Amino acid sequence: MGTMKGEGMVSIALADDHNVVRQGLRALLEGVKDFRVVGEARDGKEMVELVLKEKPDVAVIDLAMPSLNGVEATRRIVRDAPGVRVLVLSMYTGEEYVREALAAGAGGYLVKDSAADDLVEAIRTIASGGQFLSPAIAHLAQGAGKGGASPLDRLTSREREVLQLIAEGNSNKEIAARLSLSVKTIEAHRTNLMSKLDIHDTASLTRFAIARGLVHTE
Repeated sequence: MGTMKGEGMVSIALADDHNVVRQGLRALLEGVKDFRVVGEARDGKEMVELVLKEKPDVAVIDLAMPSLNGVEATRRIVRDAPGVRVLVLSMYTGEEYVREALAAGAGGYLVKDSAADDLVEAIRTIASGGQFLSPAIAHLAQGAGKGGASPLDRLTSREREVLQLIAEGNSNKEIAARLSLSVKTIEAHRTNLMSKLDIHDTASLTRFAIARGLVHTE
């Protein structure tokens, strides 16, 4: 079931695994007269499903979410719903995080401690086709999303998903159950991603995933 868009309205979907953060964002955005929140999601997988169903103008996505992180959710949204613009909202300000998000196709990257006015401006900017970076990370704009390929680019979408689940401490059996695949298939994905990344133990895979903001460190 699609949603009707009012003239000049900007429809928005929100994804954050913290209820309080989502509720705060919704309250803030619904206070803007031409903004309309069409749905909320608790993780990246829910967000991709929500976006494909509702086709909002803008998807506001937290970077570090369980099961499927914001970068991978962004990749899938850009691939499967190209008319939807993505704004990544994150506590991380490191160059690697910004680069990964923009390389995945995000139209903007906003640091979570930004002023409310910055969030409204960011949504308006990317909804109209522009790019928005928080003032705190604006200096990273040049070359962000360009330059050398990320090691993650060598992995398939499924391998990146398996990498995150491994780094979150799941066994092959648990990952297989989560993704409705066989343990043998998960073992093959694990072998392939280790080979592509030239990383050959779980502890190093976990450090690699944390360094790129794919998993929670809280």
